[in-house]
Amino acid sequence: MSPFAPRHDGKLVFTCYSFLVPAPSTHNTLQRWQLQTALSLFVGYSAYYLCRSNLAIAAPLLIREFGGRGLNKEVLGQIASVGVLFYAAGKVVNGVLGDFLGGKKVFLLGMVGAVAATVAFGLGQGVAVFFGAWALNRLVQSMGWAGLVKTTANWFSYQSYGKIMGLLSLSYLFGDIVAKLLLGQLLAAGLGWRSLFMAGAGLLALVALVNWFTLKRSPESVGVAAPPVSPENLFGSADPTTEQPASLRALLRPYFRSPAFLLMLAMSFGLTAVREAFSFWLPTYLVEAAHLTESTASRCSALYSVFGMVSILGAGYVSDAWLRGQRGLLILVACVLLLPVLLLMTQPVDNSTWPLLLTSLTGLLLLGPYSFLAGAMSLDAGGRQGAATASGLVDAVGYVGGTLALWLTGRLAEYQGWGSAFLALALLAGGTAVAALVFYRTQEQQPTPTLALE
Repeated sequence: MSPFAPRHDGKLVFTCYSFLVPAPSTHNTLQRWQLQTALSLFVGYSAYYLCRSNLAIAAPLLIREFGGRGLNKEVLGQIASVGVLFYAAGKVVNGVLGDFLGGKKVFLLGMVGAVAATVAFGLGQGVAVFFGAWALNRLVQSMGWAGLVKTTANWFSYQSYGKIMGLLSLSYLFGDIVAKLLLGQLLAAGLGWRSLFMAGAGLLALVALVNWFTLKRSPESVGVAAPPVSPENLFGSADPTTEQPASLRALLRPYFRSPAFLLMLAMSFGLTAVREAFSFWLPTYLVEAAHLTESTASRCSALYSVFGMVSILGAGYVSDAWLRGQRGLLILVACVLLLPVLLLMTQPVDNSTWPLLLTSLTGLLLLGPYSFLAGAMSLDAGGRQGAATASGLVDAVGYVGGTLALWLTGRLAEYQGWGSAFLALALLAGGTAVAALVFYRTQEQQPTPTLALE
């Protein structure tokens, strides 16, 4: 059992939209608002990726245009790493802001900020501007997931956290797929990298305007009763229906007194590191190792996200229906299976089929377990009061790992080849497997997992 979730006996049947069906006593108004909220969050967070996946798509073009001015793969990796570092810092700050200010507000502010930063990058003429604009972009984009998690905690019952977060977690993969396919098609049509950035900014601005009208902060704001919150969240001693925490100290203190939560941070470090490295460097890897064109590499890299969507749905079903909430066990198995896949990628290839197969397997094994940590597990831990902060802390530690991985893989790929880069990622997967094993043995195998809440 998850240390944060109440126990449930009997079979669980996974249905993507079952979280939208209220109990017989619940008014149909709640159902309609839940549907509107889920769609608004899904579309909104997907649109964020139009201003996030664009740098990975444009990377080969940027290297070609600015290579003479020092922009090689190592420097581009440094730009991406600095962006992830700002993203990690923003996760903590904006997670706390989300719990105090409300999910809708930070969700929309993140969109507006990302539009402005993307336009600034598209107008840039050198490495210094690229560093600053990308750092700002990732800083404000960290508002997106904090706002999504906070809004979800307000609108949905704890009994459906796994299902709703499984569905909403598809948004970052769906957004990545759409961005790569759309931007890749624009490349094929002859647009340059600057036009890609402007197109992404314009589309995100349009989605932000729609979300301003369709997304509501909480059920209470439209006169609907709030659904129940998990009685086993880390703020169980406080009123579980309270949306805003009493103080900053009361918000942060429970997390660092929970052994289960600290182990979640360790797993997030490793899984996010591998995920960030793949998400950013995959198009460049396919161009250089699989000898694909930039536009073809952009479209083919979407396979990683397609298999990741299957992974998220499958992992949610397996953890609920077969493993009874033992998500640490699933993370352990996935990391163990991921090791040989990454080690096979250290070998040179002479065709495009093998790299595409292995990167697809990576998406299948990696992204479902990754989605647990800042999704359902954070909602279970934080409830309505601290869900945004829980996900922010988990993601912040994860993106510290992502920062190191982006820089390290870029440097290794530049000077020692892609084989050394994938070997480093394999070592990260191995370390994560160890953390998942400790989590499973000390938290999920215990008859009654305990949390330090005193």
